[in-house]
Amino acid sequence: MTGRVEGKVAFITGAARGQGRSHAVRLAQEGADIIAVDICRDVEGVPFAMPTPEDLDETAALVRGEGRRIIAARADVRDYEALKTVVDDGVAELGRLDVVVANAGIGSVGSPLADMSTRAWQDMLDINLTGVWQSVKAAAGHVIEGGRGGSVILTSSVGGLKAMPSIGHYVTAKHGVVGLMRTFAMELAPHRIRVNSIHPTQVNTPMVMNDATFRMFRPDLENPTADDFAPVSQLAHTLPVPWVEPEDVSNAVLFLASDESRCITGVTLPIDLGALLK
Repeated sequence: MTGRVEGKVAFITGAARGQGRSHAVRLAQEGADIIAVDICRDVEGVPFAMPTPEDLDETAALVRGEGRRIIAARADVRDYEALKTVVDDGVAELGRLDVVVANAGIGSVGSPLADMSTRAWQDMLDINLTGVWQSVKAAAGHVIEGGRGGSVILTSSVGGLKAMPSIGHYVTAKHGVVGLMRTFAMELAPHRIRVNSIHPTQVNTPMVMNDATFRMFRPDLENPTADDFAPVSQLAHTLPVPWVEPEDVSNAVLFLASDESRCITGVTLPIDLGALLK
């Protein structure tokens, strides 16, 4: 089956690399044009290098390599006016908007909630929760005006459906995404716009595969590696696999973006190797 989103336009946040890039390329492979944004600079307190402008350029090149159009711009999801400008300009150029993938998010060094700094808490909620709301807010009007219905997909996490110690700010934000999803699903349903959330486990991207994560999961080792992290990560899952690939998440995004899921809204979809069974 090909052309599953043929002729549609998708707005994707956090598109410079990782899951966002994978979503952009996968949707382009199936016929969509893309409006892509990413912050493309480091964020204080995030223990790994954030994407660069060159990363976003590479995403654009990959989409064009699939024969599709892309409007790519730098924007921070905490800046509503910047998001709105990118979406408005993208729709003016590409002619429509059908799909929103609010994917941008961060991870940060964990600590018990009682010891967490106010800055770490606020940055997490501003990006991983308020940023998701602002991304949909900036785009929803264009989908409504199209009169064709559409699909909104919010990136949450396994941590949006279960508790995890020492990353309570992340868990809180990702639980909040579920509340956003369910409310948007009710409010946008009269316009035939479906809204769902996806809930990946650990994904093989820089947000997970970095020294800070390895040390958090393997504090018993001085310099743990991905190979050291893998067996501990696998313990979280029912299937004997340590993490999923970005493409595994993108295939779920494609399904929710396509008309194959035209009767599905308000759903929390895990891509979790059975983590939520434990």
